[in-house]
Amino acid sequence: MPRAIVLLLTGLLALAPLWAAEKMTDDKIYDAVRLKLVSDPDVKGGALEVLVKDGEVTLRGAVTSEHGKQKAEHLAKRVKGVRKVNNELTIKVQ
Repeated sequence: MPRAIVLLLTGLLALAPLWAAEKMTDDKIYDAVRLKLVSDPDVKGGALEVLVKDGEVTLRGAVTSEHGKQKAEHLAKRVKGVRKVNNELTIKVQ
């Protein structure tokens, strides 16, 4: 019985790199960043522009506070595959 468990675990460990190797394309990164921005109440990112090139994200548009600007950058940085975030957001006082 222990030998069967060892073989099973060995097989699972051999497959682990295949599961972890899913490459995040720029399109997937774009979708993930947009989803995070749109669903965040501080950012309210529906009108923000998101550009992605080789894992580098650029955020453009206007938010209502410095907190929203910083949070948008933080959310984008947390997306898998993002290498860098260029935060070009401006603050629009209402």
